[in-house]
Parts: sequence; C-alpha cells; structure tokens
Amino acid sequence: MTPTTGPAAPAPVRRPRAALAMGRDAAAAVFPPESLAALGEVCALTPPPVLDDFTTDRARAALADVELLVTGWGCPPLDADVLAAAPALRAVVHTAGSVRGHVTEACWERGIDISSAAAANALPVAEYTVAMILLSGKRALERARDYRTVRRRENPLRTPPHVGNYGRTVGILSASMTGRRVIELLRPYGLRVLLYDPYVSAADAGALGVRRVGIGELFALSDTVSVHTPLLPATRGLVSRELLTSMRPDAVLINTSRGAVVDQDALTDVLRLDRIRAVLDVTDPDELPAAHPLWECGNALITPHLAGSQGNEWRRLAELAVGEAGRWAAGDGFAHPVRPERLAFLA
Repeated sequence: MTPTTGPAAPAPVRRPRAALAMGRDAAAAVFPPESLAALGEVCALTPPPVLDDFTTDRARAALADVELLVTGWGCPPLDADVLAAAPALRAVVHTAGSVRGHVTEACWERGIDISSAAAANALPVAEYTVAMILLSGKRALERARDYRTVRRRENPLRTPPHVGNYGRTVGILSASMTGRRVIELLRPYGLRVLLYDPYVSAADAGALGVRRVGIGELFALSDTVSVHTPLLPATRGLVSRELLTSMRPDAVLINTSRGAVVDQDALTDVLRLDRIRAVLDVTDPDELPAAHPLWECGNALITPHLAGSQGNEWRRLAELAVGEAGRWAAGDGFAHPVRPERLAFLA
C-alpha cells in the first residue's frame, strides 16, 4: 500500500515565508509543538498566533510577505481582497479535505498552487466504513445489545443464514478518494463488491476489482450500500425513497459522506418499517435535533461525525502538510494537488 504522505520531502533550497491560517483550535489539534517544529524546518513561519481573521492589522502585516499559507478548518475565505493584501502568496497547503470553504475563484485566477490532505483524511473514513461493514454483517451491535438484555448466549447453530460476511455483496456509491480506499481495504475479505459511478468505465472498475452496475442495481443487489458521494447540486437527495425501498430486507445503508446526499425523511420512514438498517456518521443537519425521529429508530446507529481524522490521526494531516510544503519549497510541486478542472467532482 502506498503511504498516504508519500516519500519524504527533500530539504528545500530556502525556506519560504509561511503562516498558519485556520481556527486556533484546529491549529492546536493538528500542529502540536513537534509537528509545528517539523513545519518550521521547511518553512520560515510567522510568529503565532495563527491567522483566523484576515482583517486585523497583525494579519495584514503577516500577509504582506507570506508566500505559502498552511490552512485548515476555520480558515476564512481567500478572496480577492485578501489576495490583494498578500502579493507574494503562491501556494496553499490545506490540512483537511475540501478546499471549497476558503479557496475562491480569485485563487485560481492568480494561479496559486493548491494542495489538500484529502488523501490522508480518506484513510480513517475508509477504516471506519470497513469496520462497520464487517460488524453489521455479523449484526454485532444488535446482538451485543440483546445479549446485555437477556444475559445468556444464543445457540450459535441457530444463527440465521443471512448473518455473517462470507459472500456478502457490498455496494460502493461513488469511486471517490474514500470510496477507492474502501474498495482497497475490502480486498482481503470474501465479499463481492459492486460500484456505481457514472464517471468510471467498466474497464476501470475491473482494474479496481469491482463490477460496475447501475444505481438501481446497486441498491437492489447489495447487502450493504456505502455512500461516498460528495455533496454537489447534482447529488443532493441522490439516495432517494425509491432506492431505499428497493433495498433487500435487513440490508444496511452506511453514510460517511454528507447527510444531504440521502433523502433523510425517506430514510426515516423506511427505517421505521424495520426493513433495513443504517449506520449514519453524517446527518442533515450535521447535529441532528434532539427530537428528530431518527433517534428513536433502534435499527439506526448514529455516530457524531467521527469517521474522519481525530485524535492521533491528526498527525497524519500534519505530516502530509510538512511533506507538501517541503516539496513545493524545493521546486518539486505538490504530491496531492487540487486541480480547478476537478472541482465539480470534489466535495
């Protein structure tokens, strides 16, 4: 497996002037002292605190000669006014996935080089997804709950034949960066993997080791459907009532993408019928209201958007950022560039 961060970056000829631009909580989480020191070896960092408001006098003074911004969650938009205050800015290294929140059209017009840590963040999401696929196949969470209630073991020889993971069919909705990592991590298991992605050819799907199908087939044939579609105008509500009602009895919907990709009202109705199960790390809105009926669905496992990088996994984001800054400073370009022509397909 190729390491997320790629080969170690060569030592730069000189250290470009750089600053952290993100929320202060994000900076403290992603760049503890040892990570900040590593970044300082490849960049000439402006003194802290981080830039979380580009309108202050201190921020404007820092922007005046900065060449590279290391951004993260909470970075304000890099609009034309900000870029006018940063005439030397030539590169942005983002320590999270999507750059839509802060990279504006003005950045592309100037030709600023953009890098994203989406590849690093995709791995923990894929790991969470694979864990949930396997646990749901064994009905582990439901059986643990029942075991806690009755306090005695069931007869394993009476386990229903649909329980287990051997030969189960997993449907991957979209060969996004995370979707591809899930496919990769599923290879050691005895599963059949289907893929729906209108931008992937049958030959490309074969190279991934999966079978390309239509979206209707994906939902009708899969024991588990895992959603990895970015939220775009065309994908809002993509997982429709029709698709949800077509799922096999006891099938599982896993969503680690964005809540609005799924018709949540329809999903709630289908779950209330107790035909399918769901694992939801994302909802619409992100923090589900306390009175929302999804909370009352015993066949829905709702987790608090924890699949992405957290805790010690933030180190991976910092390592990628250090590597990307070092490569750019050495003139080698980014290993994980964001291309403007791909924005229509990115979250």
